[in-house]
Amino acid sequence: MLAYSVKLTLTPGLMCRSDVDALRDAGFSDRDILDIVEVTAYYAYANRIADGLGVPTEDWVPEEAATRE
Repeated sequence: MLAYSVKLTLTPGLMCRSDVDALRDAGFSDRDILDIVEVTAYYAYANRIADGLGVPTEDWVPEEAATRE
């Protein structure tokens, strides 16, 4: 699940049916997979909105995490 989410975040154009099949093989239902995609996509969306508006990072986020790409 985490490898799928990282791939979807970093290289969304490379996603393919075998990525979904791997989740199914690991025991995830189609609903689970939809939830994984929606949560991953939502965080990408929310982060882009915040970055685009120059919203500062929360104080509790370590500096190295705030500057990581």
